[in-house]
Amino acid sequence: MQHLLSKGPLLDRSGALREAGYATALVKTYDRRAIRAGDMRIKEWDYYLIHNDRYGVAMTIADNSYMGMLSATVLDFEAKTEKTVSPMFWFPFGSTRFPASSESGDIVKSMKGASGSFTHENGARRLIFHLDKFDGDKAFDCDILLTDAPRDTMVIATPFAEKKTAFYYNQKIIGMRAAGSCTVGGETRTFDPADSFGILDWGRGVWTYENTWYWGAGQGVVDGHVVGFNLGYGFGDVSAASENMLFVDGVAHKLDRVTFHIPMKDGKEDYLAPWTFSSSDGRIETSFTPVLDRAAFTSVGPLLSDQHQVFGHMDGTITLDDGKKIQLNHFLCFAEKVHNKW
Repeated sequence: MQHLLSKGPLLDRSGALREAGYATALVKTYDRRAIRAGDMRIKEWDYYLIHNDRYGVAMTIADNSYMGMLSATVLDFEAKTEKTVSPMFWFPFGSTRFPASSESGDIVKSMKGASGSFTHENGARRLIFHLDKFDGDKAFDCDILLTDAPRDTMVIATPFAEKKTAFYYNQKIIGMRAAGSCTVGGETRTFDPADSFGILDWGRGVWTYENTWYWGAGQGVVDGHVVGFNLGYGFGDVSAASENMLFVDGVAHKLDRVTFHIPMKDGKEDYLAPWTFSSSDGRIETSFTPVLDRAAFTSVGPLLSDQHQVFGHMDGTITLDDGKKIQLNHFLCFAEKVHNKW
């Protein structure tokens, strides 16, 4: 079943989701004041990934109640290297003032040695980030403009069966054109909108303590068309709808259930070995050849984060709503498995 969300408030008077399902726009209105869970459980973030076939950059501003962060990542797909630095700030409890919609409102955050802003400018999005120290004493500076927002996006409202007032309201905007540059020390990487694209992962919600999720996304040009996808599952009650969608020139094509087949070795995931993906409706049957694992592990007291965001190339066939097939050849994307206790 794939339930399409209707317009209206996201939460009812008890703080529970009024309706679970998916949409192609933010039809539900998020209001932090309507949340009825403890302040420590509220998590809000904006994550942007910008890349071409050679390199990429990611930036996050997050307010997870008891901690927040300004995180930056530089990715080199040819050298197969990555570096992430994530300065944290403590006990913001919503003081970062995240907007209730991705369509308007800005995020501006500064702390000692770091600053970031995600703002709207004449229908475009400008991302500006600075870290005093990113690679040794080398500073990180990034200024990116994202344009050509697609007509359709992936939106899902997901409840958690174990807690009535827990939910995740999420939007993925895939295939925006990217222009600008990122500099670390004296080395600058530029992004040309002809071959560079941006993804926004916009998240607002109340999460349960322990979760594991799978997420994958890709964007690029295939036969002159901007093609993208969003795949994911693993947390919450997704019986009402999945978050799986294909996009061609900004138009969404809905998929049913998708499974990531991660190879195993000695009883553990072998993230850099070839994967496969399959769907319950047979509309995505592809292989995935990893080139880079952006792995991060943190365990402090009751908190744990075990992340594997794996970048690589997808090959195979995807099928649109009208039955048309698109062949992906060496299509850059990522797929991740993340386990959190937070």
